[in-house]
Amino acid sequence: MTRRRRGTYTRCAAFCQGSIMRHVIVMAGTGAIGLMAVFMVDLLNLFYISTLHNPAMTAAIGFTAAVGFIQIAVSIGMSIGLGATTSRQIGAGHHDMAQRIASSFSVVMLLLTGLLGFGTALLAHPILHALGAQGEAEHQAALYLYIASPMLPLIAVGMGASSLLRAVGAAQQSMNVTLAGALISALLDPVLILWLHFELQGAAISTLISRAVVAGLGVYCARQHDLLAWPVARFIRSDTHRVGQIAMPAILTNLATPIGGIFVTHAMASFGLSAVAGQATIDRIVPVAFAFVFALTGSIGPIMSQNLGAGQVGRVHETLVASLKLVLGCVGLTWAILFVGQDLVIRIFSATGTTADLIRLFCNWTIGGYFFIGILFVANSAFNNLGHPLYSTLFNWGRATLGTVPFVWIGMQYGPMGVQVGQVLGSVLFGIGAVTVAFSVVRNLKVASPEPQMDSVPSLPPAQSAESAMIELDDLDNEAQEYEHEKENTQD
Repeated sequence: MTRRRRGTYTRCAAFCQGSIMRHVIVMAGTGAIGLMAVFMVDLLNLFYISTLHNPAMTAAIGFTAAVGFIQIAVSIGMSIGLGATTSRQIGAGHHDMAQRIASSFSVVMLLLTGLLGFGTALLAHPILHALGAQGEAEHQAALYLYIASPMLPLIAVGMGASSLLRAVGAAQQSMNVTLAGALISALLDPVLILWLHFELQGAAISTLISRAVVAGLGVYCARQHDLLAWPVARFIRSDTHRVGQIAMPAILTNLATPIGGIFVTHAMASFGLSAVAGQATIDRIVPVAFAFVFALTGSIGPIMSQNLGAGQVGRVHETLVASLKLVLGCVGLTWAILFVGQDLVIRIFSATGTTADLIRLFCNWTIGGYFFIGILFVANSAFNNLGHPLYSTLFNWGRATLGTVPFVWIGMQYGPMGVQVGQVLGSVLFGIGAVTVAFSVVRNLKVASPEPQMDSVPSLPPAQSAESAMIELDDLDNEAQEYEHEKENTQD
């Protein structure tokens, strides 16, 4: 753990003693609270749309989410790079350099996300058509993208500011900024969607206002810590290169999940709006149901890193085993709850026909596949923190391609249910493969050479919204900061 005290960092290896299981539960539990709050806002958003009893609206959410995941993955990667680079400078006592880098790269973030956002809006119809959207669903999804996509720089600024706050140890302030955005969405969604009858466009407007609040508060707080100033033109190129060395691998790793999701959405679209609506509903249920699992994958990194640095390889192995046990327990408990309550879920979201059938299949059987997705994420966290980040990239992209395309293609021969089953089967194979390799990595750890790898980049679980991605970064950026401060200490 790292604390800032009178301009210096005092390290306290709190995870090197005491119960590993307790450390993992506490770290994941606190992270899950924030994730649950934001994911519930996403789920309520879907509920409001479902009360309109228009399958085209619900399907449109699925199409816009598939496009939005790509945009968020890019923003996440840049934020990770920014947070890791500036935290290193702050740890070395070079606050002015950290401010300069942050200010320079903020310009680049605005430019790149602006191009991506406007490009998405201009090409909205071709992109949605390629995903399989047609008719009213395509029209509604395009309207959403016209409103939300051009303002993509807002969430990029919010994510960047959030990373900067964590770089100086203001994680609680960063979390409060993010939760303020979630609260705004929770208040505005029913007003704009239901009371003012703006429907899906109301959801887009709510998203814009929420992201503007997050960006504004984030920049304000970052400036309070002297982390942002007017950029100096001659330093922009060199500072961007510094951040890009970490940001580019992070972007590539995090693009894997949305790329696989796009193929699944396209496959579901071939079976009509009800199939896409069913997939969209499940995509909103999953992060709420498995918030603890998603928080777990970001929380175990510091525990593994500290114990590896202390030469306690046995506790690293114990952390991996404890995490897998908790994933199994969480999936088992959630499976039991949704199995019993599936009729209530179907009624809440006014699901009928294929949409209801897909939800039932998920609650009865395919939900079990999330155990293998969970252990894949745990393995990825181990790879990143034990010096093998390329394994994480390999398994992420493997699951998104070889673990998705052939299985879903075969499943399509059996209808939308086959698509859902095919998606899960690929995750089973890559989850087992990843955790097997993770145990092999732990067994072969070399304690005598604990220095972390330069290209170690945290990998994220699927982000269901920009705001939830920012909360996930609370724990993941801490991993990058641990690395930067450790490297600085070894250099001294």
